[in-house]
Amino acid sequence: MPSIMKIAGAVAGLAAVASALPPYPKLTTRQNHIYNLAKRQNAAAAALGLQDVDILQFALTLEWLEASFYQQGFAKFSDDQFVALGLNQVQLADLKGIGSSEQAHVDLLQSSIAQAGVQPVQPCQYNFGFTDAAGMVATAAILESVGISAYLGAAPLVSDSKILSTAASILTIEARHQSFVRIASGVAASPSPFDTPLGPKAVFSLAAPFIQSCPAGSNLILTAFPTLTMTSPAPVAGVMALQQGTMLNFQSDAASQAKFCGFTNSAAPGGTAFSAFDPAQGCALPPNLAGTVYVTLTSAGPASGVLTDDITLAGPMVMVLS
Repeated sequence: MPSIMKIAGAVAGLAAVASALPPYPKLTTRQNHIYNLAKRQNAAAAALGLQDVDILQFALTLEWLEASFYQQGFAKFSDDQFVALGLNQVQLADLKGIGSSEQAHVDLLQSSIAQAGVQPVQPCQYNFGFTDAAGMVATAAILESVGISAYLGAAPLVSDSKILSTAASILTIEARHQSFVRIASGVAASPSPFDTPLGPKAVFSLAAPFIQSCPAGSNLILTAFPTLTMTSPAPVAGVMALQQGTMLNFQSDAASQAKFCGFTNSAAPGGTAFSAFDPAQGCALPPNLAGTVYVTLTSAGPASGVLTDDITLAGPMVMVLS
């Protein structure tokens, strides 16, 4: 989604006010960091020649998944099971409201795509692996995080400002969803000052394990990376409290080719912190990471911190750190 930064002129009218304030540094350095991270991670997607409508179809695919997730989850688990987790009636109503919001996003994206003269993608068949209400809430937090990263990562690929504005209006709601689910789960609402953008192929790789099949004409042109799972320490639903330097190991069909683990997080210089990987011993957790971290196995570990599709061998998988 390209051209997210065309707003510089909006600050001109604040010059007189700003001159009377203390000389605080501007935020352009950090803003440029986030923008450049998203742009670099989407270079491969841009090379595919994706148009705005393709990005909308991609967004609709994710919104169908999220809407179906909540619909199936609430059909499977009774209200009592969510109350047993500690949710009060207001929180339960808010949680169900998230599902309604996701369906509204579906409706909006369908309309936008149809107005462009293109047939919108249809919902797929999904397998969310529901076992209990607690697991559903934990998965909801991850899905909302992935949704945020997807919209952030796709923003630099969009050329139409109206579409970008529509996507931004959805992004802010996804962020509220994530904060609510985290609060309802008893963890910090905002563990990191910035969110992390992901490119379309990485996002699709996170969604693909939930998708069993899609109707004809509703398959994206993207292909997923090989899956990646954590074997040590044992993964848990929700937040993991891990110290820097903790050895982590992963399983993947591509593990034998991997040289590094990539930990993509907005706090990492360049976007991704790389740690040397050994198939037997794993890799060490880098310092200063918090919140949602996307882990990949890679063939290289650039000092620049730039993760690209051509060096990604497996993943990403989601790890949520305290």
